[in-house]
Amino acid sequence: MALVLNEEQTLLKQTARRLVQDKSPVKALRELRDKRDEAGFSRDLWKEMVNMGWAGIVIPEQYGGFDYGYVGLGLVLEECGRMLVASPLVSTVLLGATAVKLAGNDKQKEEILPAIAGGDLLITLALDEGPRHAPTQVATKAVKTGDGFTLDGKKAFVIDGHVADKLVVAARTSGRPGDTEGISLFLVDAKAPGVTATRVIMVDSRNAANVTLRNVQVPASALLGELGKAYPVLEKVLDIGRIGLAAEMLGSMQEAFERTVNYLKERSQFGVLIGTFQALQHRATLMFTEIELCKSVVLKALQTIDAGDEKLLPRIAALAKAKVSETVKLVSCEAIQMYGGIGMTDEEEIGFFIKRARVAQQTLGDYNYHLDRFATLSGY
Repeated sequence: MALVLNEEQTLLKQTARRLVQDKSPVKALRELRDKRDEAGFSRDLWKEMVNMGWAGIVIPEQYGGFDYGYVGLGLVLEECGRMLVASPLVSTVLLGATAVKLAGNDKQKEEILPAIAGGDLLITLALDEGPRHAPTQVATKAVKTGDGFTLDGKKAFVIDGHVADKLVVAARTSGRPGDTEGISLFLVDAKAPGVTATRVIMVDSRNAANVTLRNVQVPASALLGELGKAYPVLEKVLDIGRIGLAAEMLGSMQEAFERTVNYLKERSQFGVLIGTFQALQHRATLMFTEIELCKSVVLKALQTIDAGDEKLLPRIAALAKAKVSETVKLVSCEAIQMYGGIGMTDEEEIGFFIKRARVAQQTLGDYNYHLDRFATLSGY
């Protein structure tokens, strides 16, 4: 498949860019941060996104969505990344809806997916339990009790966990932490007795939550997928999430680069534009070439999801997350360096990009995690 966008995809990207630039420029994130907004995102903007069809962009038509595919969602995430838009797109659409779509039965899909597409339900994935991404290190327990299960455990850095209506909780029904066997997924009402979500405002001003589950009772119908055998579908959900995050980071690095180049063209030092300095030109050229490579990697990864290539997906997801994480670190650091002292101040927006970059790099596995994973998947 050619690494180019068709006419519809180009139009979607242009429409997304106009919306986020008009309705949610970077200063909107600053306002959310300064007000310590309870939700952490604009619910009015989210309604507009829902009306644009973005909440249902990967949901099948039979469940009220548009089934436009992950290339479409990736393009939207890329444009949101340009303006550092805080929204439930990652938690609810990229992760939550994908988990239900891949693991849910017909009844679960009929109940949840139309509600997501219509903007009536926020859902997120509750997986990691420590400071680093470790999808097999699930210690939260789910014990069979009567006609259902009892869940006990803790989850860390659950994206939008403080505002979610439902959680997709990874819990262990057998085995020990580190085992891929014995992991199950459960749909849990975020307001159920025993569920406590403590909001964590991260360095990028986005939301996460530490979630505690104490003696949480769920019915047997809450089981999402096959008992004890959820890891393969969970890994696929994570790979799709990693590619989606790579698309968002691609947008933010492009915006940071373009702002930096514009600054080089405007800033004078000793009466000379700093953009004429050869050393800075070389550094800008390196950033440009790395970003161009990332564009191809991300688009290929998104196309791989839509093509249903199960064999290639894990490797291309690891490649995309590793390469884009490496490049967004380079670009965000260089942007701060080239802006100089003003770049370190809160007054200048470029600092917001490096903060978002650091969190996105770590989410669902950092550069080292995926470099090692890519090597393992490639037989090394």
